[in-house]
Amino acid sequence: MMQNSLRLRLIFVFAFAALATYPSVHAESMDEMWGEQVAKLKASDGVRGQLFEQGNYAMFIHWGLYSQIANKYQGETYYGIGEWIMHPRMADIPVEDYKTVARDFNPVHFDADAIAQLAVDAGMKYIVITSKHHDGFAMYDSEVNDFNIVDATPYGRDPMKELAEACAKHGLGLGFYYSHNQDWTFPGGTRGPAITEGGEAADFTYYYENKCRPQVEEITTKYGPIEIVWFDTPGRIPKDYVEELVAIVRKNQPGALVSGRAGYGLGDYKSHGDMEVPHGNVDGLWETVDTTNDSWSYAWYDTNWKTPKQIIERLVATVARGGTYMLNIGPRGDGTVPVEAQLALRKSGEWIRRYPFVVYGTGASPWGHALPWGDVTVKDNRLYLSVFNLPDERTIYLPGLKTELESVTLIDGGEKIPLPYSMVERWTRIQLPPKLKEALVPVIEVELSAAPEVDSTWGLDPSVETTLLVEFADVERARKSKKGWMEKFGEWKHVVRAHEWEKGGQAFWDVDVLEPGYYQVALTYSGEGRLVWKVGVADGEAIQNEQNSSHNYQQFPIGWIEFPETGRYTIHVSCIEGDLEKASLKSVHFTKVDL
Repeated sequence: MMQNSLRLRLIFVFAFAALATYPSVHAESMDEMWGEQVAKLKASDGVRGQLFEQGNYAMFIHWGLYSQIANKYQGETYYGIGEWIMHPRMADIPVEDYKTVARDFNPVHFDADAIAQLAVDAGMKYIVITSKHHDGFAMYDSEVNDFNIVDATPYGRDPMKELAEACAKHGLGLGFYYSHNQDWTFPGGTRGPAITEGGEAADFTYYYENKCRPQVEEITTKYGPIEIVWFDTPGRIPKDYVEELVAIVRKNQPGALVSGRAGYGLGDYKSHGDMEVPHGNVDGLWETVDTTNDSWSYAWYDTNWKTPKQIIERLVATVARGGTYMLNIGPRGDGTVPVEAQLALRKSGEWIRRYPFVVYGTGASPWGHALPWGDVTVKDNRLYLSVFNLPDERTIYLPGLKTELESVTLIDGGEKIPLPYSMVERWTRIQLPPKLKEALVPVIEVELSAAPEVDSTWGLDPSVETTLLVEFADVERARKSKKGWMEKFGEWKHVVRAHEWEKGGQAFWDVDVLEPGYYQVALTYSGEGRLVWKVGVADGEAIQNEQNSSHNYQQFPIGWIEFPETGRYTIHVSCIEGDLEKASLKSVHFTKVDL
């Protein structure tokens, strides 16, 4: 056990050196971990594409031996994603010690029918569950290896069989997560033991031929039709092995999708980084994978649940960018789902039942990004406006909409209420009533004379704060790149920022201004020491101010800037004093000042 623990540490040092530089990890390291992905399919490509096109919302389930540990091992709590509890960055549990957890794993309260009903109540269309995670423990009756829930635990039942039956009963699709590269308990698997129980050397081929490949055969043949095989963290698995695994899926489940995390661009669709909702529209088939709190598997301490409104916002934002949203729950070791997660899912599901047309079978926003008050999905000639940030004066602005409007309707508590609207310059102004029945996210339907055509130039909304992300800026004499970091181990954050500034460097955006006057300017940034930022308007005034930067992308006010008249402006932001190399800008914010 001592030798195995040492080996795990050494493998971690070499394979995950990038992750060791806490708190930041460059996007290249993240992409390497999650594999080369290509969004190859479109909805028009047939049955497999229709799952994403029509469903748009799914349940992810992380459940295994790690759920029994629940992030507390030998009396100590480890903060981070629980399914990695064996990892050296967490509890560093030796293989043989981890295997003993199975003796006490008895999820007698697991209720497949109740979980399927929860997915239905939440408005989800399919479920993907961990059949084998990196720990190597099979959550189904595997004939390939006895480290599984039927043979190694007192439970002795196959929950995957029960879930397959429940999904069929409730009209849900079913998919299986399978960690094809990492296996920390089987000889030869990535980070697994280097020798077999018989003392012989084991390489990756030994693991692949004796466990991985035959288990993929099992999960694609034992449970009837499945919708997805969700491979994960391909690392350096040989390409021909991935090709063979994909061929097995195609042979046994010709209608199933293969996740992009299979690696080498061999999957059908792209799965974005953990907990990442893109800010700009993305073509092809893709998904965001997110979780109801901060961790994926159950952690005893993690009660930071997403509210119903947060779930709706992230779901609609994903669909509005052109994707599918898969939201995770982490059942306890006894099989129960935390009540708080159930409450939030059911409450947000009630909203979806009131406004199914916002989510299902809809397309991406013609603006290509969120708007200051919320987001937009599209169905034929209709826009569906989901209002997350309701302005005090109840006025909603659409900048740059070129297509003629036929009608504007508030869909409120089952009622359809016509709304007054007007066109001002390049803006459409919609007036909501002072009181609304909808308490979560109001929905407005805009019917157009034709398919929507939009000038996607950013508009400074006069009613709510407008955020201009560096992701959408042109950058000169500075570097623009993606960065990821973990607040806790495995809790990913993502940002596109301008950094490594040179003298004269700037980020700039074109914007439309409807209402002239003064706007409060704020910046979200990080760095070291004190920085002086300058914000200006081309051929107009500029402001600058010094702020502390000993923080991680917090928002700070800089000052007021005036836009003297209605029209189009170019805004530029520069870091002009301080440690320019380490200054990192995420966004600039504008709020109309009432005078």
